[in-house]
Amino acid sequence: MDSPGFYELSVHSVPDNINTAGTMVRLAKRLGYACIAITNTSGSCKLETLSIPEGIGVLKGVELSTDNASRLHGLVGKYINIADIIVVRGGNEDINRAAVENPNVDVLLNSGSSKDGGLNHILARSASDNNVSISFDIGELIGHRGGRRVRTLSSFRKDMKLVRKYDVPFMLTANARCIYDMRAPRELMALAGMFGMTYKEALSGLSSNPQITLSRKKHSKNYVFDGVEIVDGPSHMIKEEGDRN
Repeated sequence: MDSPGFYELSVHSVPDNINTAGTMVRLAKRLGYACIAITNTSGSCKLETLSIPEGIGVLKGVELSTDNASRLHGLVGKYINIADIIVVRGGNEDINRAAVENPNVDVLLNSGSSKDGGLNHILARSASDNNVSISFDIGELIGHRGGRRVRTLSSFRKDMKLVRKYDVPFMLTANARCIYDMRAPRELMALAGMFGMTYKEALSGLSSNPQITLSRKKHSKNYVFDGVEIVDGPSHMIKEEGDRN
């Protein structure tokens, strides 16, 4: 097939985990990604210090994780002008509701192993209305075994039906926490078929859907869309190092 621009918008590096952002970026390029987001839970990643290889873009993101819905809104406000993309890790229904009802949240990272997490009709409708993307964490299918994998597959099948019914934006991620967690786009697409995602849907979930999510910010004063170099201000997208002024 032709190679569209593949996006992986949930990658963790030092200080959250053991590999540097530069190592993750170089591997992502070899795997075929056009752009990745470093979404450390601390929100700390100095992209301007990285040596970015030609042909891949890097975004500064953050993954927010909390059990308190009120605190979640405060965290979103803290990072709205700092991060290029805000990801909320799915938790209980209160956290999921707070995430999908906040239009400043870009992605709700869907956890198939959460007993009281996942989507319902109300949450799916809110996600659609507020353009909050649901990201299916394929890393859970890779890492889980036995009953936990079965529960994850069942949860993802249920949530995929709601995504289709309410036209909820969605994407795929390996949610890598080290280089050994990273997977090529075609591997993620194949695994998504295990819970009923079609080839066309999986392709969109790694290409056009993430692009649409990112384009929501393009009217921001400091936003730079894919293919444009780095700018001053809160947006930290970097394209090709050789193009720096």
